Amino acid sequence: MQYMWRKPGTGTDADDPNESLVGPAPLAIRGLTVAYHRKPVLWDVSYTAPPRGLIAVVGPNGAGKSTLIKAALGLVPTVSGRVEVFGGPLAKQRRLVGYVPQRESVDWDFPVSALDVVAMGRYGMIGWFRRVSRAHRDAAMAALERVGMAGFADRPIGQLSGGQQQRVFLARALAQEARLYLMDEPFAGVDAATERAVLDVLRDLDAAGRTVICVHHDLQTVADTFDHVLLLNTRVVAAGPVAQVMTKENLARTYGARRLVADPEVRR
Repeated sequence: MQYMWRKPGTGTDADDPNESLVGPAPLAIRGLTVAYHRKPVLWDVSYTAPPRGLIAVVGPNGAGKSTLIKAALGLVPTVSGRVEVFGGPLAKQRRLVGYVPQRESVDWDFPVSALDVVAMGRYGMIGWFRRVSRAHRDAAMAALERVGMAGFADRPIGQLSGGQQQRVFLARALAQEARLYLMDEPFAGVDAATERAVLDVLRDLDAAGRTVICVHHDLQTVADTFDHVLLLNTRVVAAGPVAQVMTKENLARTYGARRLVADPEVRR
């Protein structure tokens, strides 16, 4: 694996990404392999997320990007490897992780309101099968306001547009008050208002010192939106600061030598 990381206050790359971290990494993946029907989707993936910032996971279709997010969350079985969140197993650190899934993976016919969905993000603090207090409902409403959806709080989730549904799930993640956020293509197929809302939330989380890892498909916007990038195609191709990693050589290794890269941000 190629990992480009500079130690604070130095001009040299660290031999081990963990050496540059103050405290445990938000997400540390070691030797992760996932297979569907005996076909590897991820193979021996190791990655250490930086202590803060916006990270894009980029690669071709079928590269294992969404599987990486799901495996990190324990949502799909793994063949081998381990995942740590802030130095501990996910089972003990789950409350520190917020998740925004792909819209296609959600049952939108489930009979709940937008506010109910966002309040689910508070269950780590409330406890399952316990009543949602006024304070937690107020926190859920505040999260809806952050994404411009307070006016739809009582609307059944299935009656919202695709972009509105995405914003509700983004609000649910915000309501968790997590330290690490994993988002599976939050910009995919959304309207302009939702795209602005997502961007605003990402910038706010970054300013608050949170770590956000997003599966992202648009190479043209990586440099404008993200600080770090993980190039993935079943294996990790390269990872680190966008300016160092998004080279034509690395993109050719990720997407294939015949892919033409027109992004002016990609170094020659």
